[in-house]
Amino acid sequence: MATDDLMTRALEALGDDGPLSVEAIHRLTDVPDPPETMTIAEVADLLDLSPHTLRYYERAGLVEVARDGNGHRVYDAEAVRRLVFLTRMRLSGMPMRDLQHYVSLADAGDHTVPERLDVLVEHRDTIRRRIRELTLSLAAVEYKIATYGGATGPDVHVPGTTTGTDRTALPDEPRPSERPRQALSATPR
Repeated sequence: MATDDLMTRALEALGDDGPLSVEAIHRLTDVPDPPETMTIAEVADLLDLSPHTLRYYERAGLVEVARDGNGHRVYDAEAVRRLVFLTRMRLSGMPMRDLQHYVSLADAGDHTVPERLDVLVEHRDTIRRRIRELTLSLAAVEYKIATYGGATGPDVHVPGTTTGTDRTALPDEPRPSERPRQALSATPR
């Protein structure tokens, strides 16, 4: 399953007004007690990932998978736990190169814990910045919706209004009463 699909499932599990927490991700990716060994099809079904994604993670060096006498992949519990971790980190938006670096540190041993912490702190800071950027982008879109008389979200305040839904002109366009009447055009305002 693609990261976008997993995120969609996590958001659906929360509902529109559910509290945002890592618990939604845990509910989607927790594996109580995986069997001692599993086939690629069983792991794909368990984690709702495609076999292609599992092979990709293996080729990228993120997970080691043993082979049976016939050359088929055999996933042990440790590999499944690693895949659960990888799924959670991909869901958080961690790039593959950072995951590869993190996994190489984890595989090197406990002496790399401070470096792993640095990777996670840096990723957290990147997520926080992305949230701020998206919040600013949402505010700009909500503001523009208000200029056309549309209703904004309940948590949005449009400057110059008391309700957040009154029409207000952007600084670079005339106020609604000053706009010349014209036919709709394909050019966005």
